[in-house]
Parts: sequence; C-alpha cells; structure tokens
Amino acid sequence: MSEAKLQPSAQATLQRWHSMVARQDLSALPELLSPQVVFRSPMAHTPYPGVPVVATILGTVLQVFQDFTYHRELATADGLNLVLEFSARVGEREVKGIDMIRFDETGQIIEFEVMVRPMSGLQALGEEMGKRLAVYLAASKGA
Repeated sequence: MSEAKLQPSAQATLQRWHSMVARQDLSALPELLSPQVVFRSPMAHTPYPGVPVVATILGTVLQVFQDFTYHRELATADGLNLVLEFSARVGEREVKGIDMIRFDETGQIIEFEVMVRPMSGLQALGEEMGKRLAVYLAASKGA
C-alpha cells in the first residue's frame, strides 16, 4: 500500500505548524489559516468560525495540554486532508486524540477538527478550556 502525501503547499503549512507547536508559540498561526477557517471542538455542537477565534482556541489548547506529542500522520489521496494522532495530559488525565486538518488549494488551513478520548479526559479538557475561554467564545458566537 502506498503512502498518501500532502500537496506541497499543505506540507509547507504542516511543517510550520509542527515548528510552532514544538516552540509552543502559535503567534504566527493566523498566517496559516484561511479567512474561511472553522474549528470543530469535541465539546461543542456547532463549529467556531474565523481566524481570530480559531487561533485563540488552538493557542489556549496548547497551554492546557501538558506533555503534548504527535505520533502518526495519515494523509488522504488528494493531499489536502490530514489526520494527526496525539497524546497529552490535562492535569492528571491522560488523553489520546486526533487533529483532522483540511487544507485549501493554497495550503491554508480551512478546517481544524479535534476528537479526544477517554470521556474523563475530554471532560477535564472541556472544564479547563471553559475556565479560560467561556466568556470569549460566548462573545465571539454573538458577534
């Protein structure tokens, strides 16, 4: 079975993403996000749209997760979709999850969806994210 590869523009974005995560500095993340980007949370039914909101959510998640590590990358045949498997801790809870990233033709991230297990880890993540972002996210949904 041959391994699917990302399109070059998406691969360049992914390399920048990995570099930012390794440095724990997502200040340049807005450059990688399409103006139409949406974030799909494992805790919320509706997606969060827009560059400022997505950048804020992902920056906060990176602060909440401890010992964050990517393990595997799986790309689709079209080279525009990627699944990244990760592990991390939220307080005392161990979590496993995936980031599902969809790129547009220019290599910008147009969709970022996260799934996390087990339920106890997801609840700990949701609680901590709520403490840090509930007011901001409520205001952004009303805007």
